[in-house]
Amino acid sequence: MKNNKVLSLVGLATKAGKTVSGEFSTEKSVKTGKGFLVLVADDASMNTKKKFRNMCEYYEVPIYFFSDKEGLGKAMGKEFRASLAVQDENFAKAIRKELEQEQA
Repeated sequence: MKNNKVLSLVGLATKAGKTVSGEFSTEKSVKTGKGFLVLVADDASMNTKKKFRNMCEYYEVPIYFFSDKEGLGKAMGKEFRASLAVQDENFAKAIRKELEQEQA
C-alpha cells in the first residue's frame, strides 16, 4: 500500500507545524489563503466532503479524498481527523506528487 508515503509526509509536515486539522481550522486555512492543499478522509460524511469540495473549488485550493479518519489522525499523531490543510507549499507539492502517482 503506497499511501504510507503520503501519510508519512503528512506526519513530517505536522511535526514541522505546517498542518492544521479539524473542520474549523481547515476551513480558516483555506479562506485565509494559507492552505496549499486539503486532504479529506474518504470516510468523512457526504456533507463534509461536499462542503470542502465547494470551498476548495471556489478558493482554487487542490483537494484530495484520501485514506480514512483513523489513518489521517494517526499520521498527525492525533485521534480521528476528517480534514486537514497543509500550510507549506513544498510539503503540499510533495504530497500532491505522491497522490498523483498513486492515482496514475
